Order: sequence, then C-alpha cells, then structure tokens
Amino acid sequence: MATRTIVRFPDPRLRERAAEVVAFDAALRSLAADLLDTMRAVAGIGITAPHVGVLLRLVVLELTPADGVRTYVNPRVTWSSPETIRHQEGSVSMPGVAADVERPARVRVAFQDLAGAEATEEADGLLAVCLQHEIDQLDGIFWTQRLSRLKREQLVRRYEKIGRGR
Repeated sequence: MATRTIVRFPDPRLRERAAEVVAFDAALRSLAADLLDTMRAVAGIGITAPHVGVLLRLVVLELTPADGVRTYVNPRVTWSSPETIRHQEGSVSMPGVAADVERPARVRVAFQDLAGAEATEEADGLLAVCLQHEIDQLDGIFWTQRLSRLKREQLVRRYEKIGRGR
C-alpha cells in the first residue's frame, strides 16, 4: 500500500500505551498493509502501529519470507516459560544499534486477526522474542528499558553518535 514515516527514538509516543483495536474494518487492513510495506522498506522483521505514530494495538511480523506475514491485533502474553533466552534486539525506531535482551524462552499469546476472530499461538525462539518485544512496545515499554542502566546509556550514546537522521 504505502510506506509511512517511522517515529524515531526518543519520541515520547514510543513510551505510550496503545489503545485496543475496536474497529475491524478497511482502515485497519490498510494500516496493516502500510506497516508491512514500511517494515520491508527498512529491512525489519517486526513493527507496531506505534512505530508509525498510530497508538493502536497492531503488530506485523515477517521473520523470513518463507515464514510469511503474521498479523496480531490486540495481542497479549497469557503465559511465559520460566526458562529464558538471550537474543539480540533492535528497533526500526532506533536503527543502527542492537543489544542482547533476556526474555522468557516460550510464550503463549492471545490475539485477534484482522477480521476480529480470537486466536491463541504458542511460540519459542525468535518468534517468542519478537512477540514479546512488540507487545512491550504496545504497552509503552521501549526495548532499551529491558537493559541495565549502564548498557542503555552506552547504547543511546552510540545511537546519538551515528546520528538520528539515518
């Protein structure tokens, strides 16, 4: 459909909780298509509506072309494993920097599809990491908040050094 402008760190909208989607209409489907185009344009694997300044609970993932596109409306983690994994994370809103984040290794996520139908999915590995990362974003938790203060400050300095205007 169209690429949208990505909100860049430290924009305060990245720390706001997104609203529940209540209208499962053409505008929602259009937003999801725009998110996919925007994510592909910056070679990302996950994006949320807040990343483009729309405070709605919508996530689009495409881990690999072979995996296909996954769309989650109003997702929430309903269970997470006690075991954890560390995985390198970054953000389309903070390009050029990444850091290892520790998260539960497996999760169960309840969500709706673009038509409003309820669904549940269990995930592990990269999919579990991405779902938790993007649901955090919907809750107003930017991924750097999962880092120690020292690591976060170092990362922000590195990001500022390479320039926000990439």
